Amino acid sequence: MGGDDNAAAIAARLDRLPSTWAVWRLVTLISLGGCFEFYDLMMTAYVSPGLIKAGVFHAGAKGFLGLTDQATFAAATFAGLFIGTLVFSQVADRFGRRAIFTASLVWYTAATLVMACQADAFGLDLWRFVAGIGIGVELVTIDAYVTEITPPALRGRAFAINQSIQFAAVPIVAFACWRLLPLSPLGIAGWRWVMLLGAAAAVAVWFIRLGLPESPRWLAQHGRLAEADAIVDDLEARAEEETGRPLPAPVPSGSTPAPGAPAAEPRGAFLDIFRPPYLGRTIMLSVFNAAQTIGFYGFGNWAPSLIAAQGQGITKSLEYSFIIAFAYPVGPLLCSLFADRFERKHQIAAAAIGTATFGLLFARQSAPAALIALGVAITLSNNLLSFAYHAYQAELFPTRIRARAVGFVYSWSRLSTVFSSLIIAALLGAFGSAGVFAFIAGAMGVVVVAIGVFGPRTAGRSLEAVSH
Repeated sequence: MGGDDNAAAIAARLDRLPSTWAVWRLVTLISLGGCFEFYDLMMTAYVSPGLIKAGVFHAGAKGFLGLTDQATFAAATFAGLFIGTLVFSQVADRFGRRAIFTASLVWYTAATLVMACQADAFGLDLWRFVAGIGIGVELVTIDAYVTEITPPALRGRAFAINQSIQFAAVPIVAFACWRLLPLSPLGIAGWRWVMLLGAAAAVAVWFIRLGLPESPRWLAQHGRLAEADAIVDDLEARAEEETGRPLPAPVPSGSTPAPGAPAAEPRGAFLDIFRPPYLGRTIMLSVFNAAQTIGFYGFGNWAPSLIAAQGQGITKSLEYSFIIAFAYPVGPLLCSLFADRFERKHQIAAAAIGTATFGLLFARQSAPAALIALGVAITLSNNLLSFAYHAYQAELFPTRIRARAVGFVYSWSRLSTVFSSLIIAALLGAFGSAGVFAFIAGAMGVVVVAIGVFGPRTAGRSLEAVSH
């Protein structure tokens, strides 16, 4: 254990850790933080009908600039996410994963509390934008942490479990909207309760952070080797106690420096993501993210409206959406069974094909059972897409620029959703769900080409080997 480790030695020690509760505990803790972010993020689809019923939102194209209020609400959300991921994600490379995880949580909670007190669409959109900035920083930080703390053999499963825990918030917010939107408990509108519940629950995450150490890879990269060594020592001791046998010797990656190399790598800079060998990956992932989000949020943010467009009323559409929402946490658990058995780029391409196919079939249905079944199938495909690409894009960059690189490429998904929300609103009004899913299918074709043709292989390789 311990000793005169440099950053590469710390990485090699982390990569030989077995599958034990010592590792899964950290994945669980960081994922619980993301759970409340997903509650707020996925609230867009489910709370909008209640805001229309309450008179805060208007039905039809009567909102800001003649757009639907649901479209501007979604656009405000992802505009905030765009700023958070592009502008502020790099602070996690500078100040650490744990510190920014905590700061962004406080930001999101405060903004959501203020949002719940608004009385008009403009106020809701403004504070939704502010809350989105905090969520954008948080999700990038979580991806970086999970990538850096898990060994290569577990990384796919770690992201699957991470997503399952986070997506557990989706049926919760769907149920809360279904049951609370028609009511006004204590004289407070149901939609306000939905927002307040998410903000109040997030306070519990403040205590979760107490058991969450800083990323050892980040500490080592910044020359704080004693702290990194202590954290890895603890993980190794816990693993040996749990397994009852000594750990194997660390296996240096191909990028391990020779003895006498500096303990810390040079600090990363934003421009590094536009230099070889990362420029090609940055372009590929930017194109991919601009397309993938159309499939994921094109259904996730519009599920009740898409179901209603197939002939169901608002109450029934919320009920069916609640049933479909149960697939969100279940899907990643199913994916964990094969997450590390197949190359991640192939999983992403297969998921995109599934989303396109099931979406086109959904648009041809009107029976409740068929809508629910195909809605679940679309959600499962999106689950596979989501966990696989979150792991994939974080693997392709080194620790010194991981958060800022992921933030940059991920920001294109946020910007894309701002405009695709407006496009989907227009397509839904003009062509119904068939037009929406044709748009989604085209975007999924771009995903297959971008990742399937240009994406490098990553499964089973150390972060250092992949990034170099």
